[in-house]
Amino acid sequence: QVQLVESGGGLVQAGGSLRLSCAASGRSFGGATMAWFRQAPGLEREFVGCISASGADTRYADSVKGRFAISRDNAKNTMYLQMNSLKPEDTAVYYCAAATSFSGAWILPLQPLQYDHWGQGTQVTVSS
Repeated sequence: QVQLVESGGGLVQAGGSLRLSCAASGRSFGGATMAWFRQAPGLEREFVGCISASGADTRYADSVKGRFAISRDNAKNTMYLQMNSLKPEDTAVYYCAAATSFSGAWILPLQPLQYDHWGQGTQVTVSS
């Protein structure tokens, strides 16, 4: 069974930090672009950021650029999301995803439909 499992969510005050982890099992995701998405109740799933298979390239939504950082450790089959300077509007369920079937030179997948493996999500709540 191929699985992605998020962890590290919780309650934090505005201005604080959290580090999320996404642990993969069942296969290696070392050859796949991976990403973080988030979704608040009643809202559409929102792209947060992604990282290339090698980890050399990253992209971020404008809303989190400069505050969030994605990294990965392919030896551990794990991806991370470091979140700093958190704001109440960051409150959402955060999902990790992998795009194992995506191919495209010099570009990264930014749409949810381009990702074929998803975790169950972890709740992040930022209080003011």
